[in-house]
Amino acid sequence: QVQLQESGPGLVKPSQTLSLACNVSGAFITSSYYFWSWIRQPPGKGLEWMGAIGYSGTPFPSPSLKSRTSISWDTAKNQFALQLFSVTPEDTATYYCARGSPNTGNFDYWGQGTQVTVSS
Repeated sequence: QVQLQESGPGLVKPSQTLSLACNVSGAFITSSYYFWSWIRQPPGKGLEWMGAIGYSGTPFPSPSLKSRTSISWDTAKNQFALQLFSVTPEDTATYYCARGSPNTGNFDYWGQGTQVTVSS
């Protein structure tokens, strides 16, 4: 059974960097053909795909967030990570990690999500 678990701060101040990690168990993040994504949902809004990292370690950020995101992995820990720079209150959301990508249209495993609030 594949399981994903997000971790990170629940509160971040405006202009700071949000750093999240996703621990994966039951599968190797280096397994061929799988992509590992970050997705968020602001309060009262829909899901927004933020980007992914492919099985070769290549990051694929969303064009709308490319200038403010960094997606990386730590294969020794079987984790992948998201950094979101210069956060604003509009970045307040529940952040999810998931296996899959918008290219396939299939996200088959999800973390439970972690709530992040941007506030001074």
